[in-house]
Amino acid sequence: AVDLLRSVGRGGLGRNRSRVRDVPGFGSELPVATLAEEILTPGEGQVRALLTVAGNPVLSTPDGRRMDRALESLRFMVSVDFYLNETTRHAHVILPPTAPLERDHYDLVFNLLAVRNVARYSRAVVDPEPGVLHDWEILTGLLRRLDRGPFRQRLERRIRAALGTRRLLDLGLRLGPYGGGLRPGAPGLNLRRLAAHEHGLDLGPLEPCLPDRLRTGDGKIHLAPEPYLEDLPRLAGLLDAPAGGGGEGERLLIVGRRELRSNNSWMHNVPRLMRGRDRCTLLVNPADAGRLGIADGDRVRITGPAGSVVAPVALSGDIMPGVVSLPHGWGHGRPGVRLGVAATRPGVSLNDLTDAGAVDPLCGTAVLNGIPVTLEPLRDDQ
Repeated sequence: AVDLLRSVGRGGLGRNRSRVRDVPGFGSELPVATLAEEILTPGEGQVRALLTVAGNPVLSTPDGRRMDRALESLRFMVSVDFYLNETTRHAHVILPPTAPLERDHYDLVFNLLAVRNVARYSRAVVDPEPGVLHDWEILTGLLRRLDRGPFRQRLERRIRAALGTRRLLDLGLRLGPYGGGLRPGAPGLNLRRLAAHEHGLDLGPLEPCLPDRLRTGDGKIHLAPEPYLEDLPRLAGLLDAPAGGGGEGERLLIVGRRELRSNNSWMHNVPRLMRGRDRCTLLVNPADAGRLGIADGDRVRITGPAGSVVAPVALSGDIMPGVVSLPHGWGHGRPGVRLGVAATRPGVSLNDLTDAGAVDPLCGTAVLNGIPVTLEPLRDDQ
């Protein structure tokens, strides 16, 4: 119902590059695998201040321990968050926004991934405490103080900020494929009509929606863009290259996983989701476990390119031989974290094993899966 792609540009590859490692940017963003070195490496352009919004890069980016040290060295850090977690504990100022039930909600991003065309607007369930701001109000307030871009861009951003989220959503619905435009009284979808449907609207099955002419230079879909073709020789060389890293001993490959009730680190502080068994376990195939002398429930030291962690083993035939799996988003045992529920089951961070230097050279994306590791069974006293 809201055509989000109308408001974004074409993106791009390599328009900007990182200062330290010369890694290409993608879609006007630099790869997060370069952030720690951009903070820790002195010189012109060194990152000395940081703003995070509902993020936890200490747990979600490669080589989390190095990221931890980098954030600690910043001159100034601001976090928009209502948790004091592994990342925000380094912030000099924390700006807590309204809680989820204190704000209206319309899903823009995940509707792009939906399997059926729906639209739903949910009003806030409870009123926020006096003086508490929505995240968009915090960000537009910062923007007014910090914005130094071209005048036209600053003006556009100020107008959007002044409109607020409800008016922007109403405009998006009116100008979308089911809206009636801006004419007063025009038929079609707008915010008032959508809000009248408490449980949302089913707009039917998905339909093709390619524009008459794509934004590529020739108006065609490029199935094999030039940067991909130019990178094929490197890819071919990787297919025959031996696996490396992991230290001494038999090497296995570790992959991440997302447990249904612990999708990201913030969910570990929700009591209902943390009931039952421990979910921060290393899945190991029984054949590998038998060969290495590991039993179900044993603690093992996992060593990867960036360091080691200790986790309990869960034997499973669902994981293929030669591969082990540790879930994403754990590692709450760091000092200064105030997550009362998560602290009772801190677990360990997969990204304390991964190497920030391992990136796809074409676009800079971090290598977070298929990492060579070794396992060492631990005695009870270790």
